[in-house]
Amino acid sequence: MSERATTWSSWREVIPLITAPRQLKKTASVALIVGSAFFAMNQLGVIVAGQATAVVWLKAALTYLTPLLVSSFGAASATRQSTRAPRHRAPVQPAASRSATSSGLAGCTRH
Repeated sequence: MSERATTWSSWREVIPLITAPRQLKKTASVALIVGSAFFAMNQLGVIVAGQATAVVWLKAALTYLTPLLVSSFGAASATRQSTRAPRHRAPVQPAASRSATSSGLAGCTRH
């Protein structure tokens, strides 16, 4: 993994990124493995029994398409280059240095 992933910042750059041969090989592998497992669990019995309808075949196709799309979306999400400036948060004061008055316990005593 010595190569850095290509990043994108506009939607026009996403399609070439997820359709690059190297990325397609990865996402197709994921779709084949995950899709086959889901196909075996969900549609195989109906198809082997000879009771497959057009709806079952549509579901079978979607069983492979879904992990392909999810894997592609994951790759796009992981390689997105943010165009926004980072948000800075106020530093959090450590609990040990907070006084009783700053925590809303002024005037309370332990019994």
